[in-house]
Amino acid sequence: MTFPSPLPRLVSNTYAYETTPLVKPAGFREYDARWLFGEELNLMGAQALGMGLGTLIHELGVAPDLVTGHDFRSYSASIKIALVQGLMAAGVRVRDIGLAVSPMAYFAQFELDCACVAMVTASHNENGWTGVKMGCERPMTFGPKEMSRLKEITLAGAFDLRGGGAYEFVANFPERYLASLLDRPKLSRRIKVVAACGNGTAGAFAPRALEALGCEVVPLDAELDHTFPRYNPNPEDLKMLHAMRDAVLEHGADVALGFDGDGDRCGVVDDEGEEIFADKVGVMLARDLSSIHADAQFVVDVKSTGLYMTDPVLVANGARTDYWKTGHSYIKRRVNELGALVGFEKSGHFFFNRPIGLGYDDGLVAAFAVCDMLDRNPGKRLSDLRRALPKTWSSPTMSPHCADEAKYGVVAAVTSAIEAMASGGERLAGEGIRDVVTTNGVRVTLQDGTWGLVRASSNKPELVVVVESPVSEQRMRDIFVALDALLRTHPEVGAYNQTI
Repeated sequence: MTFPSPLPRLVSNTYAYETTPLVKPAGFREYDARWLFGEELNLMGAQALGMGLGTLIHELGVAPDLVTGHDFRSYSASIKIALVQGLMAAGVRVRDIGLAVSPMAYFAQFELDCACVAMVTASHNENGWTGVKMGCERPMTFGPKEMSRLKEITLAGAFDLRGGGAYEFVANFPERYLASLLDRPKLSRRIKVVAACGNGTAGAFAPRALEALGCEVVPLDAELDHTFPRYNPNPEDLKMLHAMRDAVLEHGADVALGFDGDGDRCGVVDDEGEEIFADKVGVMLARDLSSIHADAQFVVDVKSTGLYMTDPVLVANGARTDYWKTGHSYIKRRVNELGALVGFEKSGHFFFNRPIGLGYDDGLVAAFAVCDMLDRNPGKRLSDLRRALPKTWSSPTMSPHCADEAKYGVVAAVTSAIEAMASGGERLAGEGIRDVVTTNGVRVTLQDGTWGLVRASSNKPELVVVVESPVSEQRMRDIFVALDALLRTHPEVGAYNQTI
């Protein structure tokens, strides 16, 4: 299988489209692969991707045993089968767990003793997108080095087609996953939970898992529907959070727990309908867990609140926090490198390590942890725990459109502009600049503690903007206006998906 050069514009329902692999190069992202199915990837392209992945597995010297599964999108099963054909041609032994959430595939790596994983999912992306989450070193997933090499192999058609592959369908695997999750004591008191699934794949598993834990469950948009009729299953999006809020207030629930399209993230709304961003949920969980586990080590992403370093309870408990690059692959790897107890991402990816989890991101493990926290605080509601945190004003994740080919250049230019302001003693949003961190994009902190982040999205043609202030809502808005003004000097930057 070879790719023509340069790659022509392939049109569906033609001979060329059905006989030529289509794989848009930009779909190979920092740690995931994401394409618009049909426009940027066809089934022959998925087969080529499988050949490329199989070739890379052999190149890395890893046992060629791989778990695969797929989410509920109408086209995911066909993409998975094409991927499997390519993997088998490259000599990979495939174990197929069928319809699944991503954490189920990660768990299967341990349960079925497979080194590798390739989960076909576009997570929370809009209908029409597809993708693959891959890894060859459990519980980690690929980072930029592996993704760059996979891209090289696949686009060059440099496949090692040694044959000898095999395929096995593993029946009823979800039951094994759920049994493992529930191999623990039930809650000591009944907690009323809204289980919000956004019509994504988690709807098949999350409500019954929470019920088996001992919760009284109110399902919300738990019917699987790949058209996502109400909103995308993304617990960072305000539409989903507002729906969770409304359901909590309507049913008098203790908490709403929202899951993204492939079930590896969890969003939280408290009993008063307050939408708690995931980084603040992480601070609450870190308080709870650091009171149980001495000298607890945590990892958080650069989009997250500054409270992890300043919260008096965490300081008193001796908790240590490491800020790291945003992205599930980066945080997962850092958690395992440091032996951290948990990693928290503002997006809602939570990585619970032993003895709580196995080091990968699992929305249900995170949901269980929130329920356990409530169970350990019988005299307090979630709103009480939220109000006990030091007050800060923070934004949701805001994402202006920016083409994949342009976004990294824009971030580099904004970073240079902010660094020049800092070195020149200039003020931003009316304040002096205290520090500039360029671990992942640019995070600028002002003298009053107000901060803002600009980075390139790792899985969509977008930028990412987050702001927070410990002073006031107005200061949060001030720094957003200042950062947006810098972005607006670049015509490549488009409209936001949501703003404050």
